[in-house]
Amino acid sequence: MSNNMKLYGLLFSIIMSSMAFTQTNIYGFSFKDIDGNMVSFEKFKGKKVLIVNTASECGFTPQYKELQALHEKHGDKVVVIGFPANNFGEQEPGTEKDIAAFCEKNYGVTFLLASKVSVKGADINEIFAWLIKQKNKSFTGDIKWNFEKILIDEQGHVMARFRSQTKPDSEKIIKLL
Repeated sequence: MSNNMKLYGLLFSIIMSSMAFTQTNIYGFSFKDIDGNMVSFEKFKGKKVLIVNTASECGFTPQYKELQALHEKHGDKVVVIGFPANNFGEQEPGTEKDIAAFCEKNYGVTFLLASKVSVKGADINEIFAWLIKQKNKSFTGDIKWNFEKILIDEQGHVMARFRSQTKPDSEKIIKLL
């Protein structure tokens, strides 16, 4: 990649990140689902949203099963959205088609999956650039690994964050639903 291309990429990231910080809640953001359709977070107003950065080849990948169970049991209260990301150990190398097939075949995933994004670094997705800066009951800062969870309240604000080791069906998460 040429130096000009790297510079343009960095400038684009800075512009996107600065735009993200003007948002007061998540409802100003949209994303592409795994099938390429645009989805606005406004669609989820009045519900909690659990955002998870996922990967198909990670030690935490079995959490897909627990995310699916959470979706089935508490789907009336919380929308589960998986955001596949290849930021950690190249553990999400597949295409959207590969990811969707893997999730359906191995874990029966029916909850919403986004197109693959970056959750850290110079090419961080604008949603995650915003999410990691939001004050909440837990912590702020970078995503450290796959399967971190960010819980959004019914008004579109970050309620809490959970590192990878916190399972989707943990008491810490369930009591906030």
